[in-house]
Amino acid sequence: MTKATSPWLDVESRPEHAPLAGDSRTEVAVVGAGIAGLATALLLAEAGRQVTVVEMDRVGAGATGYTTAKVSSQHGMIYDGLISKHGEEKARAYAEANEAALALIAGWVEERSIECAWRRRPAFAYVLSDGQRKHAANEAEAAARLGLPASLVHETPLPYPVSAAVRFDDQAEFDAYLFVAGLARELVAAGGTIAERTRATGLGEGSPNRLETDRGTLTADHVVVASHYPFLDRALVFPRASAQRSYSIAVRIGGEPPEGMFISAEGPTRSIRAAPRDGGELLLVGGEGHKVGQGGRSRERYHRLEEFAREHWEVGSTDYRWSTQDAVPADGMPLFGRLTPRSKTAWMATGFAKWGMTNGVAAAMVLSDAIGGRENPWAATFDPSRLRTRASAPSLVKENLNVGLHFVGDRVRDLHPGSLDELAPGEGGIVSHEGETVAAYRRPDGTVSAVSPTCTHLWCRLRFNDAERSWDCPCHGSRFDVDGAVIEGPAVRDLERKL
Repeated sequence: MTKATSPWLDVESRPEHAPLAGDSRTEVAVVGAGIAGLATALLLAEAGRQVTVVEMDRVGAGATGYTTAKVSSQHGMIYDGLISKHGEEKARAYAEANEAALALIAGWVEERSIECAWRRRPAFAYVLSDGQRKHAANEAEAAARLGLPASLVHETPLPYPVSAAVRFDDQAEFDAYLFVAGLARELVAAGGTIAERTRATGLGEGSPNRLETDRGTLTADHVVVASHYPFLDRALVFPRASAQRSYSIAVRIGGEPPEGMFISAEGPTRSIRAAPRDGGELLLVGGEGHKVGQGGRSRERYHRLEEFAREHWEVGSTDYRWSTQDAVPADGMPLFGRLTPRSKTAWMATGFAKWGMTNGVAAAMVLSDAIGGRENPWAATFDPSRLRTRASAPSLVKENLNVGLHFVGDRVRDLHPGSLDELAPGEGGIVSHEGETVAAYRRPDGTVSAVSPTCTHLWCRLRFNDAERSWDCPCHGSRFDVDGAVIEGPAVRDLERKL
């Protein structure tokens, strides 16, 4: 039977951390117990700071727990484009920061004996068509020029031919949950505190800052928002980074999986790696990305991944399937630094563009240096207040036009909703109930849950996600379960129950 989770989160038990117990005081408050938040917290705690991490769910239960867990500075074929958009100096800073993050993760794993299925692997970004060979050659040359371990090859361990590939040597992969669970243990040992099931709902900046949560107010000298996508609108991330979902499956195959990590540079994207599980190996296949709430029937994307796997391998079973979400910045550079240009002690980390393992740790290094009053050679490159019109203007215009079209167009489309009675078991939709438009879901047992159809963030109309059984916002990526509870921000308020 296929499990609707990632293999990393399919564990018998997880250590519990108590929620925030009312109003309290700390030196540094970190929002989010994923890789970025925990790495930031650990660096600060081991530098002598009093640190409290607040997490809406559980350690590693957000995007970190649903990643494909590639620990690599090879993020597809991006470096030639980064040089074109930002110049060689800033492209080199991106490369150096991610290589340094890879080295720091390796050091933590090896020196602290974090058991997380860590293993070194080459990483390949490949093209299938001969017409893209020049693109691959340019990418290999650009990456090597930036000091990365890159080379152009024309063969890979994949069971199908490629036209060309950019190979990065000495990269790595691991079990994402076991790694961040190890960081959590190290953080607690260093005197830090983790408050699970504690949702941040607001921030009053000042001296000190006041982080509002559903469990009380946490007063802090510094606040780091590492919740994957900032819940604070004043950060103005949503016009600069689009929320996108992607999908993965883990299958059992006959024979050995290819040794390495792979991603296609042409669409549709296919991401491939192996992972040890129960004495054997799983083959992980990912891709099928789209903007949140705009992808049509999500369930079909899993089917396409399975078809791809069966085309190239002898698939015995599909053990896992899961999806995840990330913020993709308009100019291709992550955003970590001050929350707003006027912020003095409030910070954020976001925009990892689906490469959060190294980008998240790079963010931790930049932010811990900033809070510690130290210069960081990469800080200016990732500064959220940067203004690089040439790099981001076309994407910004396209993204904000897209949001506007959904804000207006979805309301027009829902002017004549169907009837609640038309929903079959397992279906959800925007329907009419007793003269009111609602977002309704009929459970397999026939009972119905209905909630407000409007996102509590900036009031866009929600769309039903048939694969995850959730209500997704096509404007800024918030997601809610069928009973209206927030799954992912930037929304912090649940949907109003209607039925």
